[in-house]
Amino acid sequence: MASKDVVTLQVPGPDGDRDVRLTSPDKVAFPALGITKREVVEYYLAVGEPMARALRDRPTNLKRFNDGVDGDPFFVKRVPKGAPDWVRTCTVTFPSGRTAQSVSITEPATIAWAANLNTLDFHPWPVRCGDTEHPDELRIDLDPQPGTDFADAAAVAMVLREVLDEAGLVGWPKTSGGRGLHVFARIRPEWDFIEVRHAVIAIARRVAARIPDRATVDWWKEERGERVFLDFNQAARDRTIASAWSVRGLPAATVSMPLTWDAVPDVEPDDFTLRTVPRLLAERGDPHEAMDDSAGGCETALQWYAADERDHGLGEMPYPPEYPKMPGEPMRVQPSRARHTDGG
Repeated sequence: MASKDVVTLQVPGPDGDRDVRLTSPDKVAFPALGITKREVVEYYLAVGEPMARALRDRPTNLKRFNDGVDGDPFFVKRVPKGAPDWVRTCTVTFPSGRTAQSVSITEPATIAWAANLNTLDFHPWPVRCGDTEHPDELRIDLDPQPGTDFADAAAVAMVLREVLDEAGLVGWPKTSGGRGLHVFARIRPEWDFIEVRHAVIAIARRVAARIPDRATVDWWKEERGERVFLDFNQAARDRTIASAWSVRGLPAATVSMPLTWDAVPDVEPDDFTLRTVPRLLAERGDPHEAMDDSAGGCETALQWYAADERDHGLGEMPYPPEYPKMPGEPMRVQPSRARHTDGG
């Protein structure tokens, strides 16, 4: 200990112990709960093993809260200056064609180092650093719209599970840390970002067609109604979702918690917080420990996408607004505005 404001932590890992500096340990990160930076780092050390497994070799964006959760956060997509030499990096390519060296999580010490930089949310890409052009993870974000809640997302998730099974994929659910759910599926890294996004669109369309009163793939908010939106654009390049075990930058210090499918209908997402999750992990283990053993393929979902386009004229969907115009993409104009323009 150099001073009361700097503590050196020894964090074990695959290459031996790492010295991780913890600066300003008493700085408050969550004012309403009195949670300090020390508690945040200690949380990440407690879940370090399963979280490092979920993040291993993935380029990861860091969502930093230098003024705590009441301040304005910012995303860091490039490795910060002054990073220890043992922090691994890998090259990612953005939709613009620009490249960057991103942090690659390889061990718990990297997570603790990032937490010391006031990182709360860890947002990994769905790729491994050995091949950043071909995702090995298919992701669907179930986003409850106004008038719906977590219970609605859970009901839609159970139908999504059935559709994934029909596609030959194994889904792994987790809470978002907010009101929604995320479902991930391991895939073989044989398809590019556009193909994986098409697979997600086809899967989401199938779910929405099965329960149209509860689920939607409508990109424009004015068309979604009181339904759960299956956000296919989280599969687009450079769009990321909070990792399993990640603390969310919300006043309640909730965590994006891995779940078993049996637990999905009955859990309360607010029960999973920085202060409760370490005990749950110790008692129950990691529900996603075997995730890497279930890699599937996109063949069936891409056949569905082709059939939707051929038989029903359902092709490409709008991309996020910051994207360049993509091949086959429809106009990025919300329907009400398009009708007003067409009318004069």
